[in-house]
Amino acid sequence: MSYWGNSLEERIDTIKKKIQEFPDWENRYKFIMDLGRQLSPMEEKNKEEKFLIKGCQSLVWLYPELKEGRIYFQADSESALVKGIISLLVLVYNGELAKTIFHHRPDFLKEIGIAEQLTMNRSNGLLMMIKQIHLYAAAFLAIDSHKNSLKD
Repeated sequence: MSYWGNSLEERIDTIKKKIQEFPDWENRYKFIMDLGRQLSPMEEKNKEEKFLIKGCQSLVWLYPELKEGRIYFQADSESALVKGIISLLVLVYNGELAKTIFHHRPDFLKEIGIAEQLTMNRSNGLLMMIKQIHLYAAAFLAIDSHKNSLKD
């Protein structure tokens, strides 16, 4: 059993509880940056321009891989805070089915209040990270659908 939880909802609940343990945003930011430092290192070969998330103030790479019907992400950023933010998303969505990711709306980000704490540029970057995750999920769904239609 994972410390963060086995299901998407369990991981979100754990994140919300952990964030709420900190009395102020200075400490919450430190926690988020610590998550970024704990993120598994991204393979250098995957730090290609095609895996850069467009619209982010800092460089942010997000590499998806489909294994046994589930999407696994590698991510990195040059900014400690941004790396922490992308690690939150990776923590929630890693290992989930493309269909689950595609249909999930990350309301937990509003619930923990991070969107209101970010500058407009960082908030836009967060939206672009979410959009990219959903685009990868849509692409993998399309590939899967195409494979299934060839079987028929």
